[in-house]
Amino acid sequence: MSILSNNSTDPNKILPMTYMWARDHYKDGVANNWTPEEISMQKDVEQWKSNNVLSEVERRMILWNLGFFSTAESLTANNIVLTVYKHVTNPEARQYLLRQAYEEAVHTDTFIYCCDTLGLDPDYIYNMYETIPSIKQKDDFVVDLTKSIMDPNFAINSTEDIKKFLHDVVGYYVIMEGVFFYAGFAMMLALKRQNKMIGIGEQFEYIMRDESIHLAFGCDLINTIKEENPTVWTEDFKSDITNLIIKAVDFEKEYAYDACPNGLLGINPEQFCEYVEYIADRRLERINLGKHYGSENPFPWMSQSVDLSKEKNFFETRVTEYQTAGSLDWD
Repeated sequence: MSILSNNSTDPNKILPMTYMWARDHYKDGVANNWTPEEISMQKDVEQWKSNNVLSEVERRMILWNLGFFSTAESLTANNIVLTVYKHVTNPEARQYLLRQAYEEAVHTDTFIYCCDTLGLDPDYIYNMYETIPSIKQKDDFVVDLTKSIMDPNFAINSTEDIKKFLHDVVGYYVIMEGVFFYAGFAMMLALKRQNKMIGIGEQFEYIMRDESIHLAFGCDLINTIKEENPTVWTEDFKSDITNLIIKAVDFEKEYAYDACPNGLLGINPEQFCEYVEYIADRRLERINLGKHYGSENPFPWMSQSVDLSKEKNFFETRVTEYQTAGSLDWD
């Protein structure tokens, strides 16, 4: 039995399970359950309306990150529902994909919540994928990676088809969720560290937790497909995948310079780029490819800021435990 396109699979028979890693990721997702309305935005509104809290560079950076993430999340959700779920027929893996699809809906709702709360122009935010070149090229790059897979007639019948599917999974899990999100995460959490836009910062922390689990699932899926279909993982194909990730890093670096050209709160654009290189090396290693950059992590606080066992629920002023999710590796 294979994880891909097994026509004999009865989706109602989730037991006995074959891929316990998929079940573990599902449980981790449940442990990190959240909704945007749980997080107070009152101070964010006050700071946004104030003329002496946020600089113009900070305001622009916030808008750009809201603009990129608002459309990137929907692209990822479409890929899960329209392609990955169709071809990954193992029941416990599908159970996780349903959980991830829900989380993508929560993320999309988060940006609706931010726009509504801050009184932002939704047309301006949601059209940035067309109006901001460095955002557009990231979205276009991922969409272009998956054109053949999104064809409704695509089916997995050969080694070449499996390669195409792997190409798609790398595009969304490793590149979109594992590389393209991380300069933005670093910017927003750097702002939060200065007690600016705390509510949005906390929402980005929760999103980063979710994305870390998405990435872990995606890498386990990639590695499982490779193990079950060893002939696809040729030297040429590994080189192609590595080059895709390197190209994605270049796009993310360009976005980092565009979104925060003069630095932010003592952090220069070069450090954001170094962080993306560090992240990319970890992604390459996770799917058994060698490091390319050898960069150190300039932001060790990125893990510290989200690797928490407890978070305060602002509506109920109580402490919520995140036992499993609190032990995850968030980079």
